[in-house]
Amino acid sequence: MAENGTENAEAGANEAAEGPMLSIITQYIKNLSFENPNAPASLNPELPAPSVELSVNVQARALTEENYEIELRIQATAKHDEETAFIVELVYGGMFLLKNFPADAMEMMCMIECPRLIFPFARRIISDATRDGGFSPLQLDPIDFAGLFAAHKAQQSEPGNA
Repeated sequence: MAENGTENAEAGANEAAEGPMLSIITQYIKNLSFENPNAPASLNPELPAPSVELSVNVQARALTEENYEIELRIQATAKHDEETAFIVELVYGGMFLLKNFPADAMEMMCMIECPRLIFPFARRIISDATRDGGFSPLQLDPIDFAGLFAAHKAQQSEPGNA
């Protein structure tokens, strides 16, 4: 009996000493939409490059104590003056294993580090969708998820925001 208790104590000590662990379990397209409402007029090669409005949102939810689903929501709307050239919307998800992180670090891991890891895959999907829609591939610039997180936190701390 004493040996069994010693083995359990060693296993617990090894687990505690393991340190933080972040692993991507899987990633997937949850929703993808591409609209080209003014084709073929919007595809005229004589038109200048459209202006693009970009919206990015991150959502996270715990699936279990150590597994989290992170959704990266990206919407890009391109226009020639007032005419819509295209709209692409993507919800790209990832399931992550987050283990042995301090409680105060979990929100930053879910809202900064996890989306940073899956962003290149979402970027490629958007590039392919716009190219397949007849436009030049939309190459999104890297996103500062830490800056977005800080801005969101600052907005929440303003009086009147909950």
